[in-house]
Amino acid sequence: MNHTEKSINTRELLSHELAHHFPYAVFSVAISFVGAALLGYFSFGASADAVESGSMILFHSFHFLHIVFAATGAVLTYFKYSDQLLKGLILGALNAAFFCILSDIFMPYLVGTVLGVQMELHVCFMHEMHNIIPFLLVGIFNGWLLSKHHTGKKSFYSIWSHFTHILVSSLASMMYLISNGMHDWMPYMGILFAFLVVAVVVPCTLSDVVVPVYAARLGKD
Repeated sequence: MNHTEKSINTRELLSHELAHHFPYAVFSVAISFVGAALLGYFSFGASADAVESGSMILFHSFHFLHIVFAATGAVLTYFKYSDQLLKGLILGALNAAFFCILSDIFMPYLVGTVLGVQMELHVCFMHEMHNIIPFLLVGIFNGWLLSKHHTGKKSFYSIWSHFTHILVSSLASMMYLISNGMHDWMPYMGILFAFLVVAVVVPCTLSDVVVPVYAARLGKD
């Protein structure tokens, strides 16, 4: 297989996976809106500082869980196509770091800024490695373990874990926006819904499927 054929296959894979996982993104983002609405309802009358502080705690919780799912998904997919242990473990770590920052932090920061909110760029991988590392290591180990001992359940795991992966990413993105001052998000629901669907489905699909598959195939064809 030459480079052109490999590129075409990668594009076809991306197109297929985006179409396959798009419905999960729609439902997970819808659920994240329910979570944000409930937070607004139960915090009615609370000060802005209290809402932002509570949302920041929720953001960190969902962001750290996202790291577990991202690392697990990338490692599991990689070991379906390759048995190079060290490369797979490194891929899991780098993959989770890049795509979790992109979907949970950078994309919400971008849309908040565009909508006129004074956003703060808070990257946990730069400030909270003592919290990040345990989640990252557990996610990598979990993906490796699943690849060795749950061969018959890979398709089931892929379906439900990807839905949960997108859900926690959606919730993290939404909480990041609220924690940075976007308390009155209701007037922008349409824009935010469209943005979050794109912001989570593309990075999560790349993270779970496309990048690990391409990395596993690299140099073999």
